[in-house]
Amino acid sequence: MKYLITLFSLLFFTVAFTQNEVKTINEINFETIPKNQINKYWLQLLDNGLSQPISIPLIIIKGDDSGPVLGLTAAIHGNELNGIKVIQEVFKNIDIKNLKGTIIAVPGLNQVSITQDRRRFFDDEDLNRQFPGKKMGNRSQQYVWQINNKILSKLDYLIDMHTASFGRVNSLYVRADMNDEKMKQMALLQDADIILSSKGLPSVGGNNSTTRTMRAEAMLKGIPTITVEYGNPQVYQTEMISRGAKGVKNVLSWLKMQNFKTPELNRPKFCSKSYWIYVDQGGLLDIPVKLNQIIKKDEVIGVLRNPFGDIIKTYKSPERGIVIGKSTNPVNMSGGRIIHLGILED
Repeated sequence: MKYLITLFSLLFFTVAFTQNEVKTINEINFETIPKNQINKYWLQLLDNGLSQPISIPLIIIKGDDSGPVLGLTAAIHGNELNGIKVIQEVFKNIDIKNLKGTIIAVPGLNQVSITQDRRRFFDDEDLNRQFPGKKMGNRSQQYVWQINNKILSKLDYLIDMHTASFGRVNSLYVRADMNDEKMKQMALLQDADIILSSKGLPSVGGNNSTTRTMRAEAMLKGIPTITVEYGNPQVYQTEMISRGAKGVKNVLSWLKMQNFKTPELNRPKFCSKSYWIYVDQGGLLDIPVKLNQIIKKDEVIGVLRNPFGDIIKTYKSPERGIVIGKSTNPVNMSGGRIIHLGILED
């Protein structure tokens, strides 16, 4: 027993020591970051109610100065985990000594919500609708202000990684301003099922002149940015992660930061716009269409029943399009989602 206790103590202190080796910083200072190695940091943003720092994980590789700074951000919504694993997989394949430029990756932007299995922030706000944030604002505004000033201000390019939310599933699709040549090229390299031409405003929910998404904020700063949606929430999906890592490596090659061989890519469908279709009554919903399915006008997309199995209403597609995402929760009150319909370009 005494031997087991001693062994446990050694293991405990070894783990604690390893965790403590990751340095906590208050800002990203390129001059103090060692070159040609993987640097791991905790970047302090705010303090919690017990005066302890709320910090987010950073992985930075600094190569020579001939290349740009590429940002990789995952999980600004706390249930969007596939992007975290995409970042980890990308870093397994980096030729550190021959990197041109710098990679700044954040495998977990919304630290508070990730640890609580939540999507929204502590104050129930959507962080991706709060940019640019406020230095002396409320909790979510201050958190976003820190991200804006400590991370976005350091980047030349950005890939922002998301997934569907609870009760929904997504294809692998990209939102990008396809009128911009740099963002168009980044989007085309993602091995996506669908590319949605979008200026950066929220796809769902309100937006006004004072708040915007992180992608919109980055674009206003002159940073070519795309948003990539990798499938489903609160899970690791092997296929999505593999394809996501492929897309990031393709961008690294395109930026001449690394020399990866570009594999054969999926041929995406292109959409000029998209919108969600909702139920206008409550009930139990069956959705007979699949992700990435091209549907015709008036094709059945949802059948709503009461608890006794009687059909209350059948919903049809208002126009031809492709299924970008859909609801997975049969229980829907009035206003529940059916499908995210993408309108195909001619």
